[in-house]
Amino acid sequence: MNPYDAFVKIIETGSFTKAAEELRYTQSAISQMVHSLEKELSTTLILRSRKGITLTPDGEEFLPYIKNIRNSHQELIEKYNEMQGLHSGLIRIGTFSSVSCNWLPGLMKDFKEQYPAVHFELHQGEYTNISNWIKEGSVDFGFVNPTAVTNLTTIPLQEDEMLAVLPMDHPLAKNRNVSLKELTNEPYILLDEGELSEPLTIFKQNNLEPNIQYRVHDDYSIMAMVEQGLGLTILPKLVLNRCPYNIVTKTISPAVFRTISLAYKDKKVLPIASRYFIDFIIERNSKLV
Repeated sequence: MNPYDAFVKIIETGSFTKAAEELRYTQSAISQMVHSLEKELSTTLILRSRKGITLTPDGEEFLPYIKNIRNSHQELIEKYNEMQGLHSGLIRIGTFSSVSCNWLPGLMKDFKEQYPAVHFELHQGEYTNISNWIKEGSVDFGFVNPTAVTNLTTIPLQEDEMLAVLPMDHPLAKNRNVSLKELTNEPYILLDEGELSEPLTIFKQNNLEPNIQYRVHDDYSIMAMVEQGLGLTILPKLVLNRCPYNIVTKTISPAVFRTISLAYKDKKVLPIASRYFIDFIIERNSKLV
């Protein structure tokens, strides 16, 4: 354990106590690590109070650099493991719920049958989060819509159709399909995907504007809201394949699609386990196309 790991974990958990529990160290040891880091940098990084912890102005300035050092140290450990062979390794993936609920479990299961000592760490977010995590090194690679990212290598995997989602008793539920115009006449529940939203893009391209009443970060929460009649939405077919709610899905006219791609910064410097898993995903996907 190094002080950079301890410092970042404290910020992530918001507590010295929680950081110590997750890292399996005593709180005293964690405090000593932070103190040594502050002594090294000749400044105070964290302020403690009854309300919790806050970063000092210097702490805010140093945080991204400390994260970079922590991530580089993890890469160093992974490189060591690589040189020992693929007998261990941590694969850190940025993903969103439709992929983590439908694709990844089966892929991870099959990959671990070949490499049982490999571990996975999933970071779930939206396109913007995932892109930033890849760039800063918090994850090795991720799943994104390629139009939502810049300065990353992207590999398209699948075109995923977007469907209109309606309550069971909604008048439009009787139709074979629904138009974008019809979806603007009702309260709309928006899946917040960061800086890019496929539905909002297609609405704008058709000079339409939905009546957004709710912005929600989770697909399944939106389905529950639609079930209760709070509004309509557009969601990807992939997440609707295993829908546990009493809702109706309809194709949209004009059709709406999103591209799901793998994204990474520099494959050559990724841990061997992550490189193997990227190749495994691409090969498996090519057999499905």
